[in-house]
Amino acid sequence: MEGIQHKTVSVNGINMHIAEKGEGPLILFLHGFPELWYSWRNQINGLAALGYRALAPDLRGYGGTDAPDSVADYTCCHVVGDLIALLDTVAPPEKEDKVFVVGHDWGAIIAWYLCLFRPDRVKALFNLSVPFIPYDPRFKPVETWKAFYGKDHYIVRFQVR
Repeated sequence: MEGIQHKTVSVNGINMHIAEKGEGPLILFLHGFPELWYSWRNQINGLAALGYRALAPDLRGYGGTDAPDSVADYTCCHVVGDLIALLDTVAPPEKEDKVFVVGHDWGAIIAWYLCLFRPDRVKALFNLSVPFIPYDPRFKPVETWKAFYGKDHYIVRFQVR
């Protein structure tokens, strides 16, 4: 993890922790649940060595990033808003209009929404483990995962009862 720089930036009404390294085209890494920027440490170092600027935030409510009290403050619109504010801060459109995005798990879901809501800011997307699932108000994720994978599925186990 040598050379990875950590800082906190103010975005969208919260303080967000970011880890970054390198110079060149920006690659934005979005972690899964219940992970942190640390999940991307090897990719940050590897891609920085190849001439990219690799950046991985702790998403809203995770790690060193603020965790608002209200559940209503965690919609995909809030999290995508955080990312757009982050990009406006670290890679303003006049300097770098589009970035590469890599997502995993929960981060992949957010990456899909980032592409849908703000395609003007995304050069390319690479997601791991989560395909695009169109919104369906009838879809109940926790119940579905429990039915498929059982009560020991990691997301099911994290539910408060």
